[in-house]
Amino acid sequence: MVVTTLGYICHQDQVLMLHRVKKKHDINQDKWIGIGGKLENGETVLTCMKRECKEETGLDWKDPTLRAIITFNFRKNPEDELFSELMFLYTGSDYEGNLADCPEGDLVWKNWQQIRELNLWKGDLIFLYYMQTSMPLFYMELNYLGDTLISATLNDQPVDLEDLRWN
Repeated sequence: MVVTTLGYICHQDQVLMLHRVKKKHDINQDKWIGIGGKLENGETVLTCMKRECKEETGLDWKDPTLRAIITFNFRKNPEDELFSELMFLYTGSDYEGNLADCPEGDLVWKNWQQIRELNLWKGDLIFLYYMQTSMPLFYMELNYLGDTLISATLNDQPVDLEDLRWN
C-alpha cells in the first residue's frame, strides 16, 4: 500500500487547486486536485505534507491540519490487481512565500463554488464537500473501477453518491 498526503490551502473563500497538465502518463491527467505526494522513508505524514507543499508551490505551509484519512482502492479493469493508497488529507490557511511554477501542473486559486464545476475525481468532490462542514477528523473509503467511483463510505457508513448538497 502506498502512503500519500493531499493538502488544500485555503485563503478567505478560495482554495489552492492544482490542474494536472504537465506530467506524462499521469493517472490524474487533466484533473484538478490538491497538492501532495508520496511519503518518503523516514518522514512523518506531516513532514511529507510540508515538503510536498514547498516543492509544488514554493510556499511554506505553517498550519496543515489533518482532516481525514482516506483509503483509495483502484482497478483499471475488473480483472486487474487491486491498487490501494492510504492518504492523509490536510487543510489550513497559514502560509508564507509566493507561488512558484509547479512541475506537475498549473496552480490556481478557486472559490468553493467553482470547485464543483472542475474536472475532479468524484471521490475528491465528496471529501471536499465534507471538508466544508464542521465535521471533525473523518475516515473515507473510495473504490474505483477506472475513472468511475463505484462505492464510498464515510466513517464506515455508505455514502449516497447522488445525494450531496453543497452549501
